Amino acid sequence: MGPLPDTLNVLPVREYLLVALTAAVVTFLLVGLVRLLAFRIGAVAYPRQRDVHVEPTPRMGGLAMYGGVLGGMLLAHQLPVLRAAFDFSDDPWAVIVGGGVIVLVGVLDDRFELDSLTKLAGQVTSAGLLVLFGLQWLVFWVPWGDGDKGNGSLLVLDQNQGALFTVLLAVTMVNAMNFVDGLDGLAAGIGLIAAVATCAFCIGVLARNGGDVGSYPPALIAATLAGACLGFLPHNFNPARIFMGDSGSMLIGLMLAAAVTSASGKLNYPSFVTTDLLGLLSPLLVVAAVLFVPMLDLLMAVVRRTRRGESPFSADKMHLHHRLLEIGHSQRRAVLLIYLWAGVLAFGAVSLTVFDAAVVGWCLAIGLLLALVVSAIPRFREVRRN
Repeated sequence: MGPLPDTLNVLPVREYLLVALTAAVVTFLLVGLVRLLAFRIGAVAYPRQRDVHVEPTPRMGGLAMYGGVLGGMLLAHQLPVLRAAFDFSDDPWAVIVGGGVIVLVGVLDDRFELDSLTKLAGQVTSAGLLVLFGLQWLVFWVPWGDGDKGNGSLLVLDQNQGALFTVLLAVTMVNAMNFVDGLDGLAAGIGLIAAVATCAFCIGVLARNGGDVGSYPPALIAATLAGACLGFLPHNFNPARIFMGDSGSMLIGLMLAAAVTSASGKLNYPSFVTTDLLGLLSPLLVVAAVLFVPMLDLLMAVVRRTRRGESPFSADKMHLHHRLLEIGHSQRRAVLLIYLWAGVLAFGAVSLTVFDAAVVGWCLAIGLLLALVVSAIPRFREVRRN
């Protein structure tokens, strides 16, 4: 799979922006129809003890997001430059088919509240479809090996190992996004931030690989997801008129897993890595950073519930966003704070692949310190009053 002809060997940034904008507009327009459908079939979230909303709110917003993804993919298929993503790879088709299955499972859950094992089966099936279309990890770099040279080594996965790793990663990301979806606009905003950061990383890889068509699909997947999240956010930010439900949160997790797998799992490392350790680690670093916040929330929830002898999928009111509410932040401020944490980590990781590591490190440290101070402001006020 070589580089594109010279006439197309440019960064199609405008095309990706157009695809993202199309996905956003289609999603935004479809939300109204999906909202009416949700009320009609009874896919409505009624307030429960662990919820923070106080009025019945329709779910199934993921259906509108999937429509936006399809709109963006259809446009990309018609654009001469981005058509290469479909001609030389099945990754976009994998996302369309796998995303459709997981949205269907999510819609059923939004309406009938499926049990955790049924949802897990649907998640594994969707992830398995990615693998069947050839979207899986093949190789990744590790910072050990290669004797005294200190350049690390490549781990090459066989078909079974790559398939298992891909399914595990996808299911983990799906549940991480599902767990973090607890406040108005939270999952959509984190999905937007993660997708934009992933798209920026993929475009950087595309530039470094000289326009290799193998780098087109992950940027396309991330761009359509970013557009879908952006189009849904105005309807979902506090006070939300519709929830994305499991149909939306699971779609975000699956598409992020697909994007990072398509980008990093099949990365042309010899042309990408540098002598800088952070540069060598950048593919895996970006994967970890873009979903650090939801993954941390997922890990804490699993440990917390397991220690209590409960199922990891049982619900409680001790997620990160609940803790921010407890210390005195409003819903909007808590959501914006989590945006800040996610943005600093995700774009900091992407910046490491482009700019000087020392400069980025200082900026990242300042950003994290600022996020920490802003998060703790209610505690400081409480201490001063006492």
